Amino acid sequence: MRVVIQRVAHASVTIEGTCKSAIQKGLLVLVGVTDTDEKEDIEWLCKKIVGLRVFDDENGVMNLSIKEIEGEILVISQFTLYASTKKGNRPSYIKAAKPDISIPRYEQFCSELSSCLGKEVGTGIFGADMKVELLNDGPVTILMDTKNKE
Repeated sequence: MRVVIQRVAHASVTIEGTCKSAIQKGLLVLVGVTDTDEKEDIEWLCKKIVGLRVFDDENGVMNLSIKEIEGEILVISQFTLYASTKKGNRPSYIKAAKPDISIPRYEQFCSELSSCLGKEVGTGIFGADMKVELLNDGPVTILMDTKNKE
């Protein structure tokens, strides 16, 4: 799995003119799934996300996690994280998992992340045309890939 994690002051996702989910201070997580992702990848990634110390403490040092600030998380599926731009100018998405694999993995990821956070995470709708708005705080943007765990 690949994720782009952005620390946000607020974020929301709108589908067909209707706001599906909105959060205040927290993390916007864009997640991509590939065929080889397993339950262990989901568990590892969720623990890392919830434990990331990317929020400022009383001294202005990034030393607090999402749980410690009681922040919120918005998760958006994004197959384009597996874009290959090796050849030509049109990205190939061959490494992104097909829906029969990616939908269950995405749902497992959201469920596990909610469990680790101790409250529900906001989501979009898998495969929908989504309009995502955010106010990046910092900016703080972190890339993680479960294939680079070690």
